Amino acid sequence: MTKTLKAAISDDRVSATYRRLRELIVGGRLAAGARLIETELAGRLGVSRTPVRAALLRLAQEGYILSPGAGRRARPAVAALTREDAAELFNIIAEVEGLAARRAASLAPPPRRRLVRALRGLNGQLLKVAMAPRPDPNRISRLDGEFHACYVHSAAGPRLLALHHGIKPQAERYVRVYVNALVDEIATSVAEHNVIIRAIDSGNPDAAQRAVQTNWRNAADRLGRVITNMGEHGTW
Repeated sequence: MTKTLKAAISDDRVSATYRRLRELIVGGRLAAGARLIETELAGRLGVSRTPVRAALLRLAQEGYILSPGAGRRARPAVAALTREDAAELFNIIAEVEGLAARRAASLAPPPRRRLVRALRGLNGQLLKVAMAPRPDPNRISRLDGEFHACYVHSAAGPRLLALHHGIKPQAERYVRVYVNALVDEIATSVAEHNVIIRAIDSGNPDAAQRAVQTNWRNAADRLGRVITNMGEHGTW
């Protein structure tokens, strides 16, 4: 086996381990404050300690976990969910997706009309699921994500997409908490989405950008109140 092939296999293992650990954190199966022991995680995932160590380093760089402090027994731990962190993430996403919406509103009429139809369909499904007798948080989260991804991927260039792919996954834990705690307020988000749709439909870049920024900033405020009321522990 060549060194290049060995390196590629190693990179694949690190990436797969990173994704699995991130899913455990986002899904709440590794709760905020949980200590992360390499040997235990390696056994749980069926891999060696090497990809676990590399994955933990990447997760620390992205804010999912806290690096250990001084001391031989210090270990990394899952980061708490905080109002300040939520506000920072949601406001960064507001700017990145706002730029994408601005570009979406500047598309030529035919692709813009197709985008608007897709957005209306997704937003309609979101409202229907949210208004059901027993709303499904997983479907709500998925539809909301698809709504935003729809206008981002329709218009964003490669650099903007790279920024979006780098920051959006870091908000997944907060989106999960938002949907579960504020399911009764999803109709408010749907109404804000309609403002985005109308701005894109009318070909108004300024209004589209403002509408996306407003949607994310309002979401940050709503989630911030939940975190304050429930405590910054992230085990909800």
